[in-house]
Amino acid sequence: MPPKSYFFDLFGKSPVRPLQHHAEKVQACVAELPAFMEAVMAQDWEQAEARRNRIAELEHEADLLKKDLRQHLPKGMMLAMSRRDILETLTVQDGIANTAKDIAGLILGRRMTFPDNLHPLLRDFLSRCSEATRKASQAVHELEDLVETGFRGHEVDVMESILKELDTIEHDTDRIQIRVRAELFAMERALPPVDVIFMYRIIDEIGDLADLAQRVGSRLRLMLAH
Repeated sequence: MPPKSYFFDLFGKSPVRPLQHHAEKVQACVAELPAFMEAVMAQDWEQAEARRNRIAELEHEADLLKKDLRQHLPKGMMLAMSRRDILETLTVQDGIANTAKDIAGLILGRRMTFPDNLHPLLRDFLSRCSEATRKASQAVHELEDLVETGFRGHEVDVMESILKELDTIEHDTDRIQIRVRAELFAMERALPPVDVIFMYRIIDEIGDLADLAQRVGSRLRLMLAH
């Protein structure tokens, strides 16, 4: 007799709740980043390392959940959502967790310091990008109600409202990212060139969190349209 999946022991045959559980782990990774960044700005490398280790632990747990869902999602099951929709949403969520780990790993590995003048904008930028991933996770949690109602009724309106908010947040992150890059550009001549290169990379990766969150939203919109 084949071994039972952890997911389907807990949640039965529906893949929605395992996908939600994965989204929760992913969001937990991102939720550690603001405290990590505060430790970095204070040059408290012991605290930064502790936060980075927690992010890596959560990312690993999310990775295990991802692998389990991929391995145990039955190909012949009659689902309210297509298998492809589920797996592609899972892949994008996985990218969010990976990006959070990469941000923390790169900053800690290089003991990166950011100019004091950049700190307020970086805080705002990271906070808004984290809000985008939180909103994407909220949208995934609405899937269960949507499946139960056959993607009809009030639940569709709720989902569309969340996705609209996600679009607004992602637009805000683009605007803030432009400001962060402009601020760094204005001071980059006074900074070590290699450090500047990695600062731009971190800015881009923080922005990737919001971009990936919007991609989750795009996958959910496609499900609504089916």
